[in-house]
Amino acid sequence: MKKIFLLLLIFVIMLSGCSISEPADVMPSELPTATPEPTLPPESDSRIIAVMIDNDNNDARPHAGVDDAFLIYEAYVEGSATRMMALFKDADTEKIGPIRSSRHYFLDYAMEHDAIYVHYGWSPQASKDISAYAINNINGVLEGNNVFWRDATYTKSWHTAYSSIEKIMKFSDETKKYRNTSNVSNFRKTAVDKEITGDSAIRITLPYAGFYKASYEYDEESNTYKRYINGKGHVTQEGVHLAPKNIIIQKASNFTIPGDTSGRQDVKTVGAGDGYFITGGKIAKITWSKPDRKTKTTYKFENGEEISLNPGQTWIQIVPPSMDIAIETLNTVQ
Repeated sequence: MKKIFLLLLIFVIMLSGCSISEPADVMPSELPTATPEPTLPPESDSRIIAVMIDNDNNDARPHAGVDDAFLIYEAYVEGSATRMMALFKDADTEKIGPIRSSRHYFLDYAMEHDAIYVHYGWSPQASKDISAYAINNINGVLEGNNVFWRDATYTKSWHTAYSSIEKIMKFSDETKKYRNTSNVSNFRKTAVDKEITGDSAIRITLPYAGFYKASYEYDEESNTYKRYINGKGHVTQEGVHLAPKNIIIQKASNFTIPGDTSGRQDVKTVGAGDGYFITGGKIAKITWSKPDRKTKTTYKFENGEEISLNPGQTWIQIVPPSMDIAIETLNTVQ
């Protein structure tokens, strides 16, 4: 799909009289949309790659390659914006990004997946923690053109750093000498779609900020939740409308780090809390617990049973307990 899209883009550029060095102005709303193929976390011993994805504002979108991620975390950063961490396993994604800098609380989820952590820069807290926890990481500020490249097709600002699985793995294997296998498996999974017990959930809206709302709408035909940003389809550069099978809403407090003049955040990833698990058109209340920064987060139904993910992409939305989450059921939309 990605190669076909690239050929189509080159053809459009030739027709418009543009050169390859002056990319055509293609906006997300003009991209053809396709239904993503089911994204399964493969049952192999290949090590996971966790990549920090930019989402500061419209200049950071459309994203590239995130439809290949089997799991994506989203959480606040400074300025009420969010950032994402996309997890890949046994993928061959040719373009991922735009890639941005690390925030220290994302490290807690990278560590629990035993992932190779890819980022472009870091906050002071993340820099300290990456060293303290000896996290296998690849930093664009240090590695530069060895792993990353710039693409200003969609914006001329700093939201332009990209990489690929091939470049990441080559640098990891040949230069960093990182271990490329792992036996970590954080989630129970089902072989086929399994219905959960709960109320209907047709639309879910997460108002992270006045300028940014993430929402999902259930598509019965594909049994997925099509994702939207500010009411518009979250469509990748490859023309894929993101549509996860599983959504975990994890309520965890965030606060501005005392004395941080940039307003950087901290998130209470360790401890316990509640939230929701959404799949197959239904929503169920859950609890979560994480005993320390390196240990996996466990998500359970209220009866104490650990949740199982249906085959497909999963999004973990980390939100403050005070967020006014809108959940629309069959009754409210009819």
